[in-house]
Amino acid sequence: MTLTPGQLVLLAGVGVLAGIINGIVGSGTLLVFPILVAMGLPPVFANGTNSIGLWPGSFAATWPSRGELLPRRRRLRPLAILAFLFGLLGALLVIVLPPAVFSAVVPWLIGGAVVLVAVQPWLVKRLAARDAGRETPEGPPRPRLLAAVAGAATYSGYFGAAQGVVLLAVLGILDDTDPRRANGVKNLLAAMANTASSLVFIATGRVVWPAALALMAASALGGYIGGHGARRLPVTVFRVLIVAVGLFALVSLIVRH
Repeated sequence: MTLTPGQLVLLAGVGVLAGIINGIVGSGTLLVFPILVAMGLPPVFANGTNSIGLWPGSFAATWPSRGELLPRRRRLRPLAILAFLFGLLGALLVIVLPPAVFSAVVPWLIGGAVVLVAVQPWLVKRLAARDAGRETPEGPPRPRLLAAVAGAATYSGYFGAAQGVVLLAVLGILDDTDPRRANGVKNLLAAMANTASSLVFIATGRVVWPAALALMAASALGGYIGGHGARRLPVTVFRVLIVAVGLFALVSLIVRH
């Protein structure tokens, strides 16, 4: 598929914004996926291109948190491996199931993602109030945390809209209620799931490379900015933008079907 220079410039701009959002909130797909579909990409190809395009941003967002992550590497290693393996599973489901299934499910996933993004501030406050002052969890992760991360990673590999919100909810309930510490872990797990899904989509040819390359460069920059700015940037502005775009994407997909 051929994209115009103007479309590539637009994708680069959206990629920077999506990378920032993924580093702070974790819903960049809600911006990128609808634009790729509007440019004429079939939903499965838009999903694969989105996964590849936002993959560098996930790692770039993780880098600023390395000082908090490295001391906990023994606890986080099994979670990261699990995120990779079940991210593979989610992406394989996209390939194995008929494209019509993905097209039918995506509006529901976007609707659920919009709700999660909207209620995240309330959820974080409730979790923080419940366990205020709790120490950073140490030791091997419990089975219920492993199971929850596996489920979240499968979703991330399959579609990934609001995967960061899902992971933050899982971590806040079962691992660490401090949203700033959990944000770094969220970025790490999202990066592992995105790596796995990207490998599947590359191997099966579900990528439009001009669009993916424009997004990759831009999302890496945005992810680095978002990872550094998670404590300072106005998250509310991004959240309102995500919800608005998500609702627009949801209505557009429903009208098309």
